[in-house]
Amino acid sequence: MDINEILMHLGEDREEYFNAIAPPVIQSSNFVFPDVAAMRAALAEEAVHHIYTRGNNPTVEILRKKIAALENTEDALITPSGSAAIAIALISQLKAGDHLICVQKPYSWTAKLINNILHRFGVSSDFVDGRDICNIMNAIKPNTRVLYLESPNSITFELQDLEACASVAVKYGITTIIDNSHCSPLFQRPADFGIDIILHSATKYINGHSDVVAGVICSDRKRIATMFDMEWMTLGTAVSPHDAALMLRGLRTLHIRLQRSNDTAFQVTGYLHNHPKVAQLLFPLHPSFPQYDLAVRQMKGCGGLITIQLKAENKSQAERFVNQLKCFLIAVSWGGYESLVLPSVVFHDIPGKPDSPLHWTWVRLYVGLEDAAYLIADLEQAFDSM
Repeated sequence: MDINEILMHLGEDREEYFNAIAPPVIQSSNFVFPDVAAMRAALAEEAVHHIYTRGNNPTVEILRKKIAALENTEDALITPSGSAAIAIALISQLKAGDHLICVQKPYSWTAKLINNILHRFGVSSDFVDGRDICNIMNAIKPNTRVLYLESPNSITFELQDLEACASVAVKYGITTIIDNSHCSPLFQRPADFGIDIILHSATKYINGHSDVVAGVICSDRKRIATMFDMEWMTLGTAVSPHDAALMLRGLRTLHIRLQRSNDTAFQVTGYLHNHPKVAQLLFPLHPSFPQYDLAVRQMKGCGGLITIQLKAENKSQAERFVNQLKCFLIAVSWGGYESLVLPSVVFHDIPGKPDSPLHWTWVRLYVGLEDAAYLIADLEQAFDSM
C-alpha cells in the first residue's frame, strides 16, 4: 500500500464520524449494546469489538491499522511505553525452563527485564555479539525459544543480518523479536526479512512531538490475538485514546520529519568526520561505519542518531563540551523535533550505581528538525570550549 494512503487515510472511515478530517478521540471507557445477544457476540471476539477501552477502542484501532500496514504485518498492539511492548512480547513467547538469546548491549531496560525479572521465573539467557551470525548459532540450545535483536542498537548502532537471523531461527523453531525504533517502519521493515515480532518505542519517531510515551508490537494476526487475550489484556497495558490521537497526528508528518532528520544528520556527520576533536564517528550509513555494507542492504535511511567519541583528556573536558551546547538539549530519548545530546559521562560516578559500560568519552547526538548550519555552528563552539 502507498505510504501516503497509510499515513493519511487508512482506517479513517470519515463517514462514521461526521466526515471530520481528523480522527476523533473516543474518550469513552466502555460501550453499550442493544441487547444481551449483541453483547454476548461481542464478548466472544473482544479483539474486534468495542466493549471496554482496556481492550479495543475506535481511536486506538485506527492507529493499530496504520502501524501494522507500515510494518507490513497483519496486526499491531499499542502499549503505554516501549518498555511495556518489550515486556509483553518477551513474556508472551517464554515460560519457565526456556532459553533466550539477546544481542549484546541492548536497551538498558531490556537488559534489566531479562536479567532481573525473567530469570526470577526460570528463563535463562545469553547475550551475544550479534554482528556475527556464528555467535548466535553457537549460543542456541535445545530449549532456546527467542532470539531478541536490536538493529541498530541505540548507542553504538551494532547491526545484525536480519535475513540470516530469520533463516537460522526458522531452522531451529525460534521466535525472532526486534526493536526497530532506530529506523522506524519507513527506513527498515524487519518483517520483509522474515522477523516474527517487531517492536517500537512509539515515543520516538512515530509520535515525534516529545509529548507521548507509548510502544508498539507488530506481528501476524495469530500472535497478536494470543497476546491480546492473554498478556496484553491481563496486565492492563492499553494506551489512552488521547495518546493514540496524538500519535495519529504524528503519523501525518512521519515521512517528512524522518527524512528531514535523516538528511540533516548526513550533513552533520560530514562535518564530524575527521574533526580533530572526534576520535570516532558512528553512523550506520556513513562509509566509515564497520557494518556499512549491511546497513545499506537492510536500511533505506538512518534517522537522526549519531554517536561520537570525543578526544577528551578527562571527564571534566567531556562535560564541558556537553554543557556548552545550546541547540542540542541534554536529555534522554530522541525522535522529536528538537535536537538532543546524551553523554555517557552522565552515567558515571552516580553514588550507589555502577559506571556505564561505555567509556565516558562517548556522546550520542540526536539531530532533530533544525537547519544543519545551525546545529554545526553549535557543535563548533562547543568543541572550541574543550
